[in-house]
Amino acid sequence: MPKRGDLKKILIIGSGPIVIGQACEFDYSGSQACKALREEGYKIVLVNSNPATIMTDPEMADATYMEPLTVEVLKKVIQREKPDAVLPNLGGQTALNLVVFLEREGFLSSHGVEVLGADVSAISRAEDRGLFREAMNEIGVRVPQSYIACSVKEAEAAAAEIGHPIILRPAYTLGGSGGGVAYNIEELTRQAASALEVSPVGQVLVEKSLIGWKEIEFEVVRDAADNVIIVTSMENVDPMGVHTGDSIVVAPAQTLSRPEYDRLAALCKKIIRKVGVQAGGANIQLALNPLSDEVCIIEVNPRLSRSSALASKATGYPIAWVSAKLALGYTLDEITNPITGTTSCFFEPAVDYCVLKIPRFNFEKFPEAEPVLTTSMKAVGEVMAIGCNFREALQKGLRSMEDGRAGFGADGKDPDPAKLTRQFITEKLSIPNDQRLFYIRCAFQKGFTLEQIHELTGIDRWFLYQFQEILSIEKTVTAYRNNAGGDGAGLGGMPPELLQEAKEAGFSDRQLAHLLDCREETIHALRKEKGVQAVFKEVDTCAGEYRAERPYFYSTCQRDGRDESRAANRKKVLVLGGGPNRIGQGIEFDYCCVHASYALQEEGWESIMINSNPETVSTDYDTSTRLYFEPLTREDVLNVVEREQPDGVIIQFGGQTPLNLALPLEKSGVSIIGTSPDSIDRAEDRKRFSALLQKLNLVRPDSETALSPEEVREAANRIGYPVMVRPSYVLGGRAMQICYSEEELHIYMASAGIPFNEHPVLVEKFLEDAIEVDIDAVSDGERVMIGGIMEHIEEAGVHSGDSACVMPVYSVMDDVVEQLKETTRALARELNVKGLMNVQYAVRNDIVYVLEVNPRASRTIPYVSKAIGVPLVKLATKVMLGKSLEELGFAGEVQLDHVAVKEAVFPFNRFPGVDAVLGPEMKSTGEVMGIDYGFGLAYAKSQLAAGQILPPSGTVFLSVRNQDKRPVVFLAKKLVDLGFSIVSPRGTARVLRQNDIEVREVAKLH
Repeated sequence: MPKRGDLKKILIIGSGPIVIGQACEFDYSGSQACKALREEGYKIVLVNSNPATIMTDPEMADATYMEPLTVEVLKKVIQREKPDAVLPNLGGQTALNLVVFLEREGFLSSHGVEVLGADVSAISRAEDRGLFREAMNEIGVRVPQSYIACSVKEAEAAAAEIGHPIILRPAYTLGGSGGGVAYNIEELTRQAASALEVSPVGQVLVEKSLIGWKEIEFEVVRDAADNVIIVTSMENVDPMGVHTGDSIVVAPAQTLSRPEYDRLAALCKKIIRKVGVQAGGANIQLALNPLSDEVCIIEVNPRLSRSSALASKATGYPIAWVSAKLALGYTLDEITNPITGTTSCFFEPAVDYCVLKIPRFNFEKFPEAEPVLTTSMKAVGEVMAIGCNFREALQKGLRSMEDGRAGFGADGKDPDPAKLTRQFITEKLSIPNDQRLFYIRCAFQKGFTLEQIHELTGIDRWFLYQFQEILSIEKTVTAYRNNAGGDGAGLGGMPPELLQEAKEAGFSDRQLAHLLDCREETIHALRKEKGVQAVFKEVDTCAGEYRAERPYFYSTCQRDGRDESRAANRKKVLVLGGGPNRIGQGIEFDYCCVHASYALQEEGWESIMINSNPETVSTDYDTSTRLYFEPLTREDVLNVVEREQPDGVIIQFGGQTPLNLALPLEKSGVSIIGTSPDSIDRAEDRKRFSALLQKLNLVRPDSETALSPEEVREAANRIGYPVMVRPSYVLGGRAMQICYSEEELHIYMASAGIPFNEHPVLVEKFLEDAIEVDIDAVSDGERVMIGGIMEHIEEAGVHSGDSACVMPVYSVMDDVVEQLKETTRALARELNVKGLMNVQYAVRNDIVYVLEVNPRASRTIPYVSKAIGVPLVKLATKVMLGKSLEELGFAGEVQLDHVAVKEAVFPFNRFPGVDAVLGPEMKSTGEVMGIDYGFGLAYAKSQLAAGQILPPSGTVFLSVRNQDKRPVVFLAKKLVDLGFSIVSPRGTARVLRQNDIEVREVAKLH
């Protein structure tokens, strides 16, 4: 059937800030939906509060509202824009809930706004626990024994009826938020109260535990003509009891028999029809009893989900793009598959490879948190790896994690099994945790049998056998260790067949070098000599049955040796992505990589992208000329370089990950475009950076560099406490700490795990009561464009990623601002920066102190770009290609006529018992932006967007130490702007302005 002609304007709702359970997969799905709708000529109205996403770029929609995602805001947007319809299933749980609330009020129907894709009744049947159970019972699909509770007492009564352990599932939530497993009445009472508070409708499902059953997911798509396809099956390696977002997931499912698969697929088709998803995708989660043929439905997400992004990238089937087209009235057979360019979308993708998703955790940021995995998601990101078999995909995925591991162990980072007791290992296997995979390795080495490990973990024997096979190959390789010598001499005696077998099982060169006690370069050379090299295969949705127009590629060392990559003899640049999301390196860097790719293509270059993150726009099939879904390691990047032979590689935009590869790649003969690796090292290495500042006569806090824990203590005593300790080459403030005493320093040094053998540590005097300022700039080597000057609202000592900040600056004097600009220009010229640069300053008593220089993209680049209306990454990319700022028409600065406030969003609710204290190590997962003509409203919008609900009126009590009186006046001013009356026992706060220079004082404030 043709697309609908009665619709002209469609509202798309984003998902807001990146939080655990709802991350950048919705930037991917929203961006794809915008492209699909624009291709069909519809006008798009977009509402989202996240400045770091591609979907809030101005070219994605006809009207973009950077506003808080609340019912009140959406009502105003609808009244102003008068859309004909809303597409709710692309913005995660946030968008879904907002549309349900608007429809229940009757607002959508009264304003003639139709809900596309999945109507409100379908959403309710999937999200409301009671309606969902009734619907499943009607079609004979079994649900676990459960009861709906709207109070703690009802939950306790339900648990008494079912028996422990109990699963708690709040209604209308995401990522298992507020849910969990309760093993006794005390845990139930506590968790039920939390679940009811989290649920926006005050409802929780109290459910019989199916812990130990297999968890299987299906991505299902349905059109208006009732055609239904299964895009892919996915199997959780962890059994039920661990949230799917925290589990390793493999696609397609590996341990199902054909009859089991057919039965589950048939159930999914019945379920999507009963729930009533009219046109689009749904994620269906099922539990399968491994000891019988029992199947239970767990839940249905009537929207694009985290798993939908994984399924799309795993198969090449763009579910979000297809879902948007289906919502317009098309049927599957009428939509041309954009990957092949010739076939229709009415087919089930063929997958002739194995895909693994591995979650990325950040428990090191929250040392008080227990790294135990339950039904409430705790992962902050994920990687996807593709291989020709499970073992190859597993090891590629593990080395993609950016946590220092090179694969499934064999990298010098494993604990010695001899030092671990069987009881300790048994506990680590029995209780799901973020390191359980590596404890399975220890268990095999300790002598545990496969059957014993299966009994302790519930993990299917097939997966355990794959782990065991990796260890078997490792043992065989190690037998040649004594022949290697320090430089690998004698490795020629190693059979080529064994080297081939190891590479087919996913072993990295780094692992083999560790096992054979030689250098990684030696293994690389040996592989070339023996003809054991990586080739590239296509992801094309059809297993090569048709020639695809837009495939993407993965490497494998399988024996067939046929390379399917399509490297062309044209001018090209390789862009290195940022890998998995984690605290300190998230979607902001993916935004930068995507803009770099766009800019390269605008200038007539091919853009080649390497990344391992399935959630992102950078790994969309149509973002770059060619995409390689690969780990970001020296070996894997060089494999692509050797195949593509690019004119250069861009490392500035993917965060710390590509920067760490700069020197190894340069030593391998790779041309780095933009700022040189030596200049990057001058900024990142603390000792060289100190020399740079001394050369330019710039002021920094009293400081010394140290190369050992003892030197750190001696430096701190000479400088005087409090001190800030800053390791080199870190992102997100990793392992940075303010120490107020020698005792605190001793505790910090014992737990930080700083690698002193690599780069020095900086010990500097901590500036109390200072204002922190960030500057983002673009330099062409001569001219410097100041993109944005941001004043932190939190005091110095809180990481810039955790602090709210404002543009333009609010309390820094004009002459100080000029000094900040001149210092930034001097640093850019001295470092010969070509591209982006971020500088962090502290201002105290009008003295400017330089804290850090980052000659790369920063996480504030998207925020600044959106605030000033200039795509800074595109500008920087074109500079890196050789254009000057003058040629590009950007030699000056952009003057703002509005105020933009960035606010951080934190995951503390996911980690009960964690102290929600901010410091120099970043802990936020995402950000929002508030824009208005005055600071007060801009700041208020940022708080609403971040989920901080402010009371409209009231009395605030402030008890202030003498040393805090100055900063509290700043706080008082903000509260006054928000309409509060600030009263103290001995006077009131006043803020005066004279000649646009802010003068702050408190009358008798004590």
